[in-house]
This record gives sequence, C-alpha cells and structure tokens, in this order.
Amino acid sequence: MSDTEQFDLDAYLERIGWAGGRRADPATLRGVHLAHALSIPFENLDPVSGRAPSLAPADLMAKMVRGRRGGYCYEHNTLLRLALEALGLRVSGLAGRVVLGAETVESRPRTHMMLRVQVPGDPQPYLADVGFGAAGALLAPVPLTVGTEFEGGGRRHRLVHLPHGGPLELWALQAYVREARGFVSQYAFTLEPFAAPDYEVFNWHIGTNPRSPFTQRPYLQRTTPERHLALDGARLVETRADGTVTERKLTEEAEARRVVEEEFGIVVPEGLRLLG
Repeated sequence: MSDTEQFDLDAYLERIGWAGGRRADPATLRGVHLAHALSIPFENLDPVSGRAPSLAPADLMAKMVRGRRGGYCYEHNTLLRLALEALGLRVSGLAGRVVLGAETVESRPRTHMMLRVQVPGDPQPYLADVGFGAAGALLAPVPLTVGTEFEGGGRRHRLVHLPHGGPLELWALQAYVREARGFVSQYAFTLEPFAAPDYEVFNWHIGTNPRSPFTQRPYLQRTTPERHLALDGARLVETRADGTVTERKLTEEAEARRVVEEEFGIVVPEGLRLLG
C-alpha cells in the first residue's frame, strides 16, 4: 500500500479543525500550517518509553490523527508533508542544526526536520515547520527570503544567511524573543533535499540513543492562541500571549499525568512514569 493510500486527508483536516479551502495556494498552506500547529501537541513519550516512533503514514494516522497523541519533528512534519502533497503542493524535506542554546552552529548534528514547499504557479518557495518544540517555533510558513520580517500567529520571524565555509548558503531561522529584545537563531540549514531514509536514521538515533535529550525525560509543548505550555521533565512553564510567564514544578505522578492528559490533551502510554 502506498503512502497516499495510507493517508486520509479528510480525517487529518478534521483532526486539525481545518474547514477552509483545499486549493493548492498560499492561503491553504498558511491555514493548514497554523491549524496543525495549534491542534497537535509536541511530545516525546515514545522515546522516553524506550522506542523510536514509527514514521509510517498508517502509524502516524493511528497515533496523531485518530489517537490522542502528538509527536516530535519527524512525525509532525512527515504528517504535514503527506497533507500538503495530497492538497497538490510540491514538498521536499530539509534538515537543520538546532542552534538555540548552542555555543556554535557546528556544535550540534543536523537532526531537525523541516519542509520546503512550492505552491503551483508561485516562484517563491516557503519554509514550513510544525515540529520545532520551542516557544520560537513557526506557526505559519515563511517565504524563503532573506532579511524580511514575517508575522504569523502572533510570532515574529525572519531568515538570515550565516557565514560558514561550505559550498552552499547557510540559512538560519530567527525568532523575535521579547526577553532578549531582538531576534535569536533557532536552527540553521541549507537547501539540499533530504529523503525518507535520512529521517529514519535521524529518528532512530534521536529516539533511542541514551545520550539524546529526548530519551531522558518528557518534553512536551502545546500552543494555543492564548498561551504556550511547556513541560520539561517536572518543570511546567506557561507563557501567556501578553508575555506573562508562570512556572512550577510537578512533584506527584498523579498530578503530572493529569496535566499531560488534561492540559496537553495527550494520553500517557500505559506503564510510563512521567516523573521517573
């Protein structure tokens, strides 16, 4: 069975609450991207449980569309790619180095998945990404244009070129961070395409390596128009739309399960202890 046959566009659009048009145009791309980002949470409970999640379309449908689960970048962006291709857009995969909090661009491996999207009849390609687990993540796709500031879903981003010694231009996605009073790089990437087997290798490494941060503790994110909610281990941080930040530590397993299931909308896998 092909990937197309395993993917149900109607069920996906119902899951993200998108009742808008289905034309292969920029408006549909923006609308579906935002609806996905606000509907399906980021989570790594499979790696914490000791296994890399499946990227097979049928498994993504069962987990993220028909089940009360989210996923991390490979799952989110594979699912979005299936949807955009079903809508008639041309999509290729990209891979980036997460530089947020890193000492140098080269200090981390290229393990983050994003998408390059081409709208028929539009010469301007777009960067799409619904799987970056941070408050600086894209809520709307941005044109692959250097230096222009874009606003989407209440967040501000821009793309810049970074100096490096390679043969291809090095791009960086930057988000405006209020506390820093300026733009902060989130990840860096070049534009050569990556294929499904590349992401299978990345996924296995990130999802099973005991040194991977995603195998060591729960890491969850959920974004709504009113707030961004993040759980990092036992640390729960809520950032309101006005910039107000509140933080608390979860100390009881029952409380942690309630927060994950009620606040993040995620069913905790059977047998998994969230607080270790």
